[in-house]
Amino acid sequence: MTKTIVAPSILSLDYANVSEQLKQLNESKAEWLHFDVMDGHFVPNLTFGPDLLKGFKKCTDMVMDVHIMVEDPVFFTDVFLKAGADILTFHYEACKDEKEVRMICEEIHACHAKAGVSVKPGTPISVLDPLLDVIDVVLIMSVEPGFGGQSFMEDMLEKVRYIKKQIVEQNRSTLIEIDGGINADTAKLAKAAGVDVLVAGSYVFRNDIKAAVESLL
Repeated sequence: MTKTIVAPSILSLDYANVSEQLKQLNESKAEWLHFDVMDGHFVPNLTFGPDLLKGFKKCTDMVMDVHIMVEDPVFFTDVFLKAGADILTFHYEACKDEKEVRMICEEIHACHAKAGVSVKPGTPISVLDPLLDVIDVVLIMSVEPGFGGQSFMEDMLEKVRYIKKQIVEQNRSTLIEIDGGINADTAKLAKAAGVDVLVAGSYVFRNDIKAAVESLL
């Protein structure tokens, strides 16, 4: 079995208690820190800018896992790469065509970061089949993107199983990440389906952080 990575989402961080929660995060077994960037257009919510990412990079050695839910992925890719993203994930649906997806992935690689591509629940995962040669992380949304605290959509695990099969058949090292409704129970289902990276927000930050991360592993 491959190693599981936990990526707590700061969308659910208690911003009145940042220092203590960051201390607990740094003491936990979480390896990635997940940033949900929303522009208020691609999804109906508005969240973080690049300065917040720069600030967190000063406070932790965790991998900065940035997920941009934006209408203009070309512009925001450059913005967040300059701010220090280690992994930059954008949406397939925000791109004009496969050529643009490939171009953005190559731009990310040129900046020595890893490229991720995400799909919404309604998008067939098969659209990524011809692009796996440039994708380091496939992010499957198990809720509709835009807000934290939603319930896990178990039928999205079929996407996990499908893309896992494609990754194996193409002999790729692409990781599968899942985001939305992850807790100790849904994490077991996700890992059994082939997920490598678990994004968890509410479950981590509304409980004992170290214990919650441990339970996901």
